[in-house]
Amino acid sequence: MGQLEDMAMFVRIVEAGSITKAAEQLNIAKSAVSRRLKELEERLGSQLISRTTRQSKLTQAGEQYYQQVNNILRAVDAVNEHATDAPMRIEGTLKMTAPLSFGLMHLNDVIDKYANKHPNLRFDLDFSDRRIDLIEEGYELAIRIGELQDSSYQAKKLALIRCVICASPDYLARMGMPETLDDLDNHALLQYSLGQTNSINLVDTEGRSHHRTIDAKIKATNGEFLVDLAVKGHGITFVPTFIAYKQLALGELIPVFQHYQLPTLTAYAVYPKNRFLSQRCRYLIDFIAEQFGDNPYWDQY
Repeated sequence: MGQLEDMAMFVRIVEAGSITKAAEQLNIAKSAVSRRLKELEERLGSQLISRTTRQSKLTQAGEQYYQQVNNILRAVDAVNEHATDAPMRIEGTLKMTAPLSFGLMHLNDVIDKYANKHPNLRFDLDFSDRRIDLIEEGYELAIRIGELQDSSYQAKKLALIRCVICASPDYLARMGMPETLDDLDNHALLQYSLGQTNSINLVDTEGRSHHRTIDAKIKATNGEFLVDLAVKGHGITFVPTFIAYKQLALGELIPVFQHYQLPTLTAYAVYPKNRFLSQRCRYLIDFIAEQFGDNPYWDQY
C-alpha cells in the first residue's frame, strides 16, 4: 500500500469513529486496519490515535495529521482531475441514502444516466425515511428534504420542493370544495405523519399567515400511500408535488386552496463536514442539481 492509501485509510478510521467500524466500511479485516495504522504511526514516529479497550481518540499529532491529510487528498484529487486530457475516470463505490418515495420515483433516471456516463462506478443505495448517521454508517452522501439541523454536515441545494393540498374530483363532488381552513372541519384529512406536527400553515393573497390544527382521519408515514387513498376518494391530503404530480396531471387529483400560498421545502445533498469528498460524489451532486433545479419536471403538471 502507498502513502496515499494509508492516508485515506487513516481518514476513514477517524470519520468512522473506530477501527472496527472503519474495517466494516472498507470490507476488510479489523486486524489489517490495525496493522496498517500501527505501521503508519511507526513510519511517522508519532502516535496518531490513543487506543484503549474502551475508546479511541485522536492525539494532538493525530488531529494535525488528519487536517493536513484531508488537504492533501483534496489537492491530489484536483490535480488528477485537471492534469490529463483523458476522459475523467470515476470509479469506486458511491454509498448514498435518499428518502424512500423521492428515491424510488425520481432517482432511477438520474442513476441510470450517471451510471452510463461512468461504467466503472458502483453504487450502494439506501432508500429509506429513517434518519441515518452518515459518519456512523459510512455513507458519503444523503439527499434530505426539509430544514437541516445537524451542524456537522455540509449541504448543497438540489431542488425546490413545492407542496399541494388535493383531493379526488369524486370526493370534492360529494363533500364540496373547501374555501377556508375552517371548512376543513367538515372534511376527512389524510396526513403524512413522519416528523410533522398536526397543523397546516398557509399564507393568503394579502400576505397574512393562517394556522390550523388538523385532526386527521388517516395518518401514514408514506406519501404515495396517502395519494393513493386520496385518489380513491378517502379525503384531502397535503403532500409534496413530486409524489402527486402524475395524479394531478391526469386529473385524478385536484388542487384545493389555490388562493393560498403553501410552504415550500428544499431538497439538499448532505455530506459530513471536513470529510474528503470524492470526485464521484461531487460530480453526482452537480449532476442531480442540473437534472432537477428550482423548476423540476414534476412541477410541470
